[in-house]
Amino acid sequence: MLRVKRLKRRQQKRTYHRWSTALLFTVLSAAWHGFVNAPIERIAWTLPKSGHWWDHIVLETFSPRDWLQNFRLSKDTFDHLCAELTPHIQYQDTRLRDAITVKKRVAITLWTLSSPAEYRTVSHLFGVGRSTVCEVVHETCKAIVDHLLPKYICFPSIEQQQQYIDNFESKWGVPQCLGAIDGSHIPISPPALCHTDYYNRKGWYSVLVQAVVDYKFCFLDIYTGWPGSVHDARVLAHSTFYKKATVGQLLSRATKPINGVNVPVFVIGDSAYPMQPWLMKPYNQPSIESADKRTYNYRICRGRIVVEIAFGRLKARWRRLLKRNDMLVKNVPNIVASECVLHNMCEIHGEAIDESWLNDNHPDLPQPDRRPHSAVAGGSTAIRDALVHHFNS
Repeated sequence: MLRVKRLKRRQQKRTYHRWSTALLFTVLSAAWHGFVNAPIERIAWTLPKSGHWWDHIVLETFSPRDWLQNFRLSKDTFDHLCAELTPHIQYQDTRLRDAITVKKRVAITLWTLSSPAEYRTVSHLFGVGRSTVCEVVHETCKAIVDHLLPKYICFPSIEQQQQYIDNFESKWGVPQCLGAIDGSHIPISPPALCHTDYYNRKGWYSVLVQAVVDYKFCFLDIYTGWPGSVHDARVLAHSTFYKKATVGQLLSRATKPINGVNVPVFVIGDSAYPMQPWLMKPYNQPSIESADKRTYNYRICRGRIVVEIAFGRLKARWRRLLKRNDMLVKNVPNIVASECVLHNMCEIHGEAIDESWLNDNHPDLPQPDRRPHSAVAGGSTAIRDALVHHFNS
């Protein structure tokens, strides 16, 4: 009898513990769900910001000169750019807030690219958040590269190239020349990984941009993203321009007899590039032995100035290229490419460039010196000799 009572007491205790544990779990679970699902009381959904400067000062009072000085292009060209980008960067309004308009997005991007101003400063000007400025700039630049670059940066067709060649010769005195090629270093902050690859010969971190430029200072081809320590010849060898030019898919096959040599269409480069039948370069300074070669060097360097002028005008308009870029390295190529597209758009639309921009175009970091490249492709020496005789005849 006593044994039966003990068993009942144990069973009652076990039952009590089970029920109490289940009850405790139920209470805690209800409390947790109530805490998670409870509405959060916010002081404000967004902090109040003023868009008065853009909405009233810019849109209502800016003169044509104000538009050019602050956004680097006229109001007409600005409207044209907005119209081209509208299908790609336009957002719909929601119940929570109105979307940023296309014009405001483009204006934020142009202001950011044309000055070294911090995102914080730009956000105060346009009445948006600092992170919004960053997002808008990257989205707009990506849209420019994806949708406008093929239209504004491209080689002329084979039929159109002869006109470019004739205009280059009449303006710069070099026959059979379609344009000039060169590279430029864009300052960046050292990346976390492989930062030594970006350390150039002048002792600062950079990303390279290679460009081919025509007689009108417009970019025909760009190639960017390589670390600053890489030689120009290596960048060229990996570019699409080099691969297509080598197999004859890019430049016209039309030749011109000069001093008994059929000279093909070519571009001009400096001594850092390997000489090819389609790429002429000057003699290295130590090897100049005659006045004829010095004349050739002068004429080639005079023609090559188009690419230097193009880079100068590019950086004068979009001054963020002059200062160290604090963006992630993976984002820099898109920013640089979009600025090249905007440069071509300005040149095509005849946008004036203020002389004061060019006079103030003094980068804090000097460009690294070019290391000469001694490679000479077959047939290119005869072409250069023919040009030497042509320039001295």
